Amino acid sequence: MAAERSLAASAGSEARAGADSSIEIREVRQTFGEVVALERIDLSVAQHRRVGIVGPSGCGKSTLLSNVAGLLEPDAGTISVGGATAPRDRLARCALMPQKDLLLPWRTALDNACLALENRGLSRAEARRRARPFFERFGLAAFEERMPAQLSGGMRQRVAFLRTLMAEKDVLLLDEPFAALDSITRAGMQEWLLGALEQEPKTVLLVTHDVDEALLVGHRVVVFSARPGRIVRTLETDLPRGLPRREIVTSPEFAALKEQALEALES
Repeated sequence: MAAERSLAASAGSEARAGADSSIEIREVRQTFGEVVALERIDLSVAQHRRVGIVGPSGCGKSTLLSNVAGLLEPDAGTISVGGATAPRDRLARCALMPQKDLLLPWRTALDNACLALENRGLSRAEARRRARPFFERFGLAAFEERMPAQLSGGMRQRVAFLRTLMAEKDVLLLDEPFAALDSITRAGMQEWLLGALEQEPKTVLLVTHDVDEALLVGHRVVVFSARPGRIVRTLETDLPRGLPRREIVTSPEFAALKEQALEALES
């Protein structure tokens, strides 16, 4: 018990020390052999703001998330997360959600959500106690003890997002989190994600091929060119928040922003 209190105090100190969750990317260039993946990327994300990144396949969007998370170091340029520039320190401030849910099939939904807490040293019992209240908040009540194979695709993605959230990092890097879902489920998950981020504000970089998704979730959308990835357009999404998804995506303001994003992608 004393060890858990010490761990909690340490986590609180880390959270206070990393209270600035802004992201600064300056003149980043990334190559793989002779292939230039990213070229001169400049991007700032203020604390608790959300930026959507759209662009053609292979333009370096996911590579940029790996750069920010400290899993990959750029060949040129600098990246800081909450003022930290070293890869290990950036990683300590970020939680990365990949395209696939990667739930462990032998663990229940609740135990999958607890993984990050257990990795930090909490007992499974304490991790379950801390994660359980989120299941009701995120529409997963009564599914805590289900195995991944017993969950729908949308529910699996919710559990995967909750697992990412339970890492208790203030920066979320979301890499095509709903790409594997059908269009109806995906629309519902987009609306759900907005509600979840209203409850738990985070600094977010969202990579997606879905322009609607980027505009809905992001306070800003950046459009990448084909490889080598460069930022060719930035759009501020001054859209009404808190309305049903259908009302937002059918508004003239949304249609105008989508037209600008598609024009940038086509050019």
